[in-house]
Amino acid sequence: MKKVAIIIGSDSDMPIAEKAYDTLKELDIPATVHILSAHRTPEEARDIAINARDKGYGAIIAAAGMAAHLAGAIAANTTLPVVGIPVKSGDLGGMDALLSTVQMPSGIPVATVAIGGGVNAALLCAEMFGVTDDTLREKLEKRREENKKAVLEKNRIASEKFNW
Repeated sequence: MKKVAIIIGSDSDMPIAEKAYDTLKELDIPATVHILSAHRTPEEARDIAINARDKGYGAIIAAAGMAAHLAGAIAANTTLPVVGIPVKSGDLGGMDALLSTVQMPSGIPVATVAIGGGVNAALLCAEMFGVTDDTLREKLEKRREENKKAVLEKNRIASEKFNW
Protein backbone atom coordinates (compact mmCIF):
# COMPACT_ATOMS: atom_id res chain seq x y z
CA MET A 1 0.00 0.00 0.00
CA LYS A 2 1.14 3.52 -0.72
CA LYS A 3 2.00 5.65 2.28
CA VAL A 4 1.18 9.26 3.20
CA ALA A 5 3.72 11.94 4.02
CA ILE A 6 2.50 14.38 6.64
CA ILE A 7 4.50 17.59 6.49
CA ILE A 8 4.06 20.32 9.07
CA GLY A 9 5.59 23.77 8.96
CA SER A 10 6.45 23.91 12.65
CA ASP A 11 6.58 21.64 15.67
CA SER A 12 3.68 23.67 17.09
CA ASP A 13 1.56 21.97 14.39
CA MET A 14 2.31 18.52 15.85
CA PRO A 15 -1.17 18.02 17.44
CA ILE A 16 -2.72 18.28 13.97
CA ALA A 17 -0.13 15.92 12.51
CA GLU A 18 -0.84 13.44 15.30
CA LYS A 19 -4.57 13.45 14.52
CA ALA A 20 -3.86 12.75 10.87
CA TYR A 21 -1.24 10.11 11.70
CA ASP A 22 -3.48 8.35 14.22
CA THR A 23 -6.39 8.27 11.75
CA LEU A 24 -4.18 6.79 9.03
CA LYS A 25 -2.79 4.25 11.50
CA GLU A 26 -6.35 3.17 12.45
CA LEU A 27 -6.92 2.46 8.75
CA ASP A 28 -3.58 0.60 8.39
CA ILE A 29 -2.16 3.23 6.04
CA PRO A 30 1.57 3.79 6.57
CA ALA A 31 2.52 7.41 7.23
CA THR A 32 5.51 9.52 8.15
CA VAL A 33 5.72 12.96 9.76
CA HIS A 34 8.20 15.65 8.74
CA ILE A 35 8.77 19.21 9.97
CA LEU A 36 9.72 21.36 6.99
CA SER A 37 9.02 24.97 6.14
CA ALA A 38 8.23 26.47 2.75
CA HIS A 39 10.18 29.55 3.84
CA ARG A 40 12.92 28.32 6.20
CA THR A 41 13.75 24.98 4.52
CA PRO A 42 12.59 25.42 0.93
CA GLU A 43 15.15 23.04 -0.61
CA GLU A 44 14.28 20.22 1.78
CA ALA A 45 10.53 20.74 1.27
CA ARG A 46 11.08 20.66 -2.49
CA ASP A 47 13.20 17.50 -2.24
CA ILE A 48 10.57 15.57 -0.30
CA ALA A 49 7.94 16.55 -2.87
CA ILE A 50 10.09 15.66 -5.85
CA ASN A 51 11.12 12.27 -4.43
CA ALA A 52 7.86 11.28 -2.72
CA ARG A 53 6.53 9.05 -5.50
CA ASP A 54 9.82 7.14 -5.78
CA LYS A 55 9.78 6.60 -2.00
CA GLY A 56 6.37 4.94 -2.10
CA TYR A 57 4.09 7.82 -1.16
CA GLY A 58 0.66 8.10 -2.74
CA ALA A 59 -0.40 11.42 -1.20
CA ILE A 60 0.97 14.25 0.89
CA ILE A 61 -0.68 16.18 3.70
CA ALA A 62 0.77 19.64 4.36
CA ALA A 63 -0.22 21.67 7.42
CA ALA A 64 0.87 25.25 7.99
CA GLY A 65 -0.33 28.46 9.56
CA MET A 66 -0.16 32.16 8.80
CA ALA A 67 1.13 32.63 5.22
CA ALA A 68 0.66 28.83 4.80
CA HIS A 69 2.60 28.39 1.59
CA LEU A 70 3.71 24.85 2.47
CA ALA A 71 0.93 22.95 0.68
CA GLY A 72 1.32 25.05 -2.47
CA ALA A 73 5.10 24.72 -2.44
CA ILE A 74 4.77 20.96 -2.11
CA ALA A 75 2.08 20.75 -4.82
CA ALA A 76 4.24 22.79 -7.19
CA ASN A 77 6.86 20.04 -7.06
CA THR A 78 4.79 16.85 -7.39
CA THR A 79 1.81 15.45 -9.21
CA LEU A 80 0.79 13.41 -6.17
CA PRO A 81 -2.41 14.57 -4.47
CA VAL A 82 -1.69 17.21 -1.83
CA VAL A 83 -4.13 17.89 0.99
CA GLY A 84 -3.60 21.18 2.78
CA ILE A 85 -4.53 21.79 6.39
CA PRO A 86 -4.71 25.46 7.37
CA VAL A 87 -3.51 25.93 10.95
CA LYS A 88 -4.93 28.40 13.44
CA SER A 89 -2.18 30.80 14.51
CA GLY A 90 -1.62 34.50 14.94
CA ASP A 91 -4.27 37.17 15.21
CA LEU A 92 -6.49 36.02 12.33
CA GLY A 93 -7.56 32.69 13.82
CA GLY A 94 -6.43 30.65 10.85
CA MET A 95 -8.32 32.60 8.18
CA ASP A 96 -5.02 33.77 6.70
CA ALA A 97 -3.83 30.16 6.47
CA LEU A 98 -7.15 29.02 5.03
CA LEU A 99 -7.05 31.60 2.25
CA SER A 100 -3.37 30.93 1.52
CA THR A 101 -4.02 27.20 1.27
CA VAL A 102 -7.22 27.25 -0.76
CA GLN A 103 -6.34 30.01 -3.25
CA MET A 104 -4.08 28.05 -5.58
CA PRO A 105 -3.54 29.04 -9.21
CA SER A 106 -4.96 26.89 -11.99
CA GLY A 107 -2.74 23.91 -12.69
CA ILE A 108 -1.43 23.43 -9.14
CA PRO A 109 -4.30 21.91 -7.15
CA VAL A 110 -4.35 21.57 -3.37
CA ALA A 111 -7.34 19.92 -1.72
CA THR A 112 -8.03 21.90 1.43
CA VAL A 113 -9.80 20.79 4.59
CA ALA A 114 -11.04 22.83 7.53
CA ILE A 115 -8.75 24.81 9.80
CA GLY A 116 -7.06 22.22 12.00
CA GLY A 117 -8.69 19.37 10.04
CA GLY A 118 -6.10 16.65 10.55
CA VAL A 119 -8.64 13.83 10.73
CA ASN A 120 -10.40 14.89 7.52
CA ALA A 121 -7.09 15.29 5.70
CA ALA A 122 -6.23 11.69 6.58
CA LEU A 123 -9.69 10.47 5.62
CA LEU A 124 -9.50 12.26 2.27
CA CYS A 125 -6.20 10.51 1.51
CA ALA A 126 -7.76 7.21 2.58
CA GLU A 127 -10.74 7.80 0.30
CA MET A 128 -8.38 8.46 -2.63
CA PHE A 129 -6.53 5.21 -1.92
CA GLY A 130 -9.87 3.44 -1.44
CA VAL A 131 -10.82 4.07 -5.05
CA THR A 132 -8.65 1.09 -5.98
CA ASP A 133 -8.46 -0.74 -2.63
CA ASP A 134 -11.69 -2.52 -1.68
CA THR A 135 -10.45 -3.49 1.78
CA LEU A 136 -9.72 0.13 2.63
CA ARG A 137 -13.05 1.24 1.15
CA GLU A 138 -14.81 -1.25 3.42
CA LYS A 139 -12.93 0.11 6.46
CA LEU A 140 -14.05 3.62 5.55
CA GLU A 141 -17.65 2.48 5.14
CA LYS A 142 -17.51 0.72 8.53
CA ARG A 143 -16.11 3.88 10.12
CA ARG A 144 -18.97 5.92 8.65
CA GLU A 145 -21.51 3.43 9.98
CA GLU A 146 -19.93 3.56 13.45
CA ASN A 147 -20.08 7.37 13.38
CA LYS A 148 -23.74 7.19 12.38
CA LYS A 149 -24.56 4.83 15.25
CA ALA A 150 -22.75 7.09 17.74
CA VAL A 151 -24.74 10.14 16.63
CA LEU A 152 -28.03 8.26 16.73
CA GLU A 153 -27.26 7.05 20.26
CA LYS A 154 -26.53 10.63 21.36
CA ASN A 155 -29.81 11.67 19.75
CA ARG A 156 -31.66 8.96 21.67
CA ILE A 157 -30.15 10.14 24.96
CA ALA A 158 -30.94 13.79 24.22
CA SER A 159 -34.50 12.92 23.22
CA GLU A 160 -35.09 11.03 26.46
CA LYS A 161 -33.69 13.88 28.53
CA PHE A 162 -35.21 16.91 26.85
CA ASN A 163 -38.46 15.86 25.17
CA TRP A 164 -41.67 15.78 27.25
